[in-house]
Amino acid sequence: MGNTLRIGPVVLWLSVSLPLQAQTQASDLPLHLDPAWLTLIHYQPDLLGKGHTSQADDPDFFLSEEGKTSPKAELEATLEAIQQTGGGDNHARCRFPARDSWLREHLDLPTTEIECPGYEKWTETLNTESVTLVFAASYLNSPSSMFGHTFLRLDPPQEDDQTNLLLANTISYAADAAAHDSELLFAYRGIFGGYPGITTIQPYYEKIRLYSDIEHRDLWEYKLNLNQQEVNFMLAHAWEIRDRNFDYYFFDENCAYRLLALIDIARPGTNLLGEVSTHAIPSDTVRWVVDKDLVDEVYYRASAATAVAHSLSALPKPQQTLAAAIANGYVAPNSDEVLALPPQERAHLLDATYDYVRYQSEADSWPREVAAPLSHSLLRERSKIDGVASLDQPPEPQIRDDQGHDTFRVSLGAGQLDHREFTQLTFRPAYHDVLDPPAGYRSGAQLQFLRLDARYYTNNDELQLEQLTGVEIRSLSPRDAFFSPLSWQVGFGGRRTDTGNKRVLAPYLEGGAGGSWRMGQHIQTFAVFTADVEIDDDLRRGYDAAPGADIGLLHQNNQFSLLAGAKTKAWIVSTQHRQDQIYAKGDWHFGREFSLFAEFTREEHYDRYQSTWHAGLHAYF
Repeated sequence: MGNTLRIGPVVLWLSVSLPLQAQTQASDLPLHLDPAWLTLIHYQPDLLGKGHTSQADDPDFFLSEEGKTSPKAELEATLEAIQQTGGGDNHARCRFPARDSWLREHLDLPTTEIECPGYEKWTETLNTESVTLVFAASYLNSPSSMFGHTFLRLDPPQEDDQTNLLLANTISYAADAAAHDSELLFAYRGIFGGYPGITTIQPYYEKIRLYSDIEHRDLWEYKLNLNQQEVNFMLAHAWEIRDRNFDYYFFDENCAYRLLALIDIARPGTNLLGEVSTHAIPSDTVRWVVDKDLVDEVYYRASAATAVAHSLSALPKPQQTLAAAIANGYVAPNSDEVLALPPQERAHLLDATYDYVRYQSEADSWPREVAAPLSHSLLRERSKIDGVASLDQPPEPQIRDDQGHDTFRVSLGAGQLDHREFTQLTFRPAYHDVLDPPAGYRSGAQLQFLRLDARYYTNNDELQLEQLTGVEIRSLSPRDAFFSPLSWQVGFGGRRTDTGNKRVLAPYLEGGAGGSWRMGQHIQTFAVFTADVEIDDDLRRGYDAAPGADIGLLHQNNQFSLLAGAKTKAWIVSTQHRQDQIYAKGDWHFGREFSLFAEFTREEHYDRYQSTWHAGLHAYF
């Protein structure tokens, strides 16, 4: 083809067959089936049949009425549109600069110049030289953030590593949820695709304010090794999908998934989306990016809560108590008790207390009339001490979030329930429980989705579904003199329950709240008040409810995890009986791939005792 090629013959010719010039250099596929074109329009193979369907759900993203399901029709319509005369932001070349650039690399098209003022101003404003993938750690108090969150930072030219990065822009993808939607409604609609997902541009300092300062989430920054041409192509496609709707799904087509698509588009052949099977968890997607050798360097940015906790933990125990007394107004910063300390210890005490007061004034909204005078007094006393450096910043964790265990777990074990021997197979697509290897995960945090436990009883050749966990969340956050987080848990699904004469599979909903206290570096105790509801026709009134309590101990380290305690429930509706249990569960970890597990429970139920033991192997992948 040459510069005199006319539009009509091009489209007609493509609709019949594509000659060698219009085929990719690496394969014999026609151009509309080139993997790069399919990725650019977000096509995925149909589950049934040989066609493709785009994941884009906005009609304005397509130039052909058949573009949603026809890569060929969309390519033909794009070719026709980009060769039309005229200009301005509504021209196809201005609306779809990435498509235009890609097609001109593969076809000999006319090289006429065109003005795109909107796109040109946008790219000039972003002023991007490199791209950094940012991972915000998990945050259990929000359904949208339980697995963590990823976004891209668009870094301007740098004279040094951190210059102007706070002012850099970011690209993120999230559900376009209404501000008044409850957390439960958000979770439901997020799982089943009730929200449109949109791509947005925001300054990085706003992200830090949200994730680091308000939600107390550490940030990991992964600088990608994209060259300038790849960066420009990524931005061109980001322009194409800005404000375009893609249905948002919590487990797969989420924030992390869309960013993988952008990276795949910037560097064809990476095929990061090919790693996605049943779900795309942000920490997993970061791991895939690292494994594909797309990362040059990694930088850790501690949250405000992490920095404050580190400053306070660096103080000796007596001075931690003194810092709490100053912060709560019981001791003045210039009291004799403070002035009696050596200059270095006094400086560190004042620094740590000031950091804590400032954090509480921003994160927990301490009244300004309380926080401001106290902060001023602390700074005034600190200014009187010369020659003492401030406390060190929090050290980078030895294990990053992406270096923790893989989130898909399969378990095989054997056990015995009241003299009935069984073999159990468990599948858990996501994500982590408190007995899994803790490195790279939040201490005391548990989040499991769609876990299935199936048992085969050998004595009577019976296969049973023991439990199907829809959601199980647990947060055991230790309390101390400075922080008083609530420990809580919630879960629902179906489980085997004893009705007195048989075990039936009953839907359940459970929850609880209480406190946890650290007893050492790796050990904490907890006490949680619980409430359970079970629903089944075999229950006398069709349902039962039970208030109760769970008191126990949790130990976590990289070699061994232990959970032990006692539970009690008082079923008060149908059966009116107590259910008491003692339990102990332990996992021995072998790297991030395997764990041996063993658990034992002894239960009194319906005035009889029964024991269960179970042991086997967890495999993570």
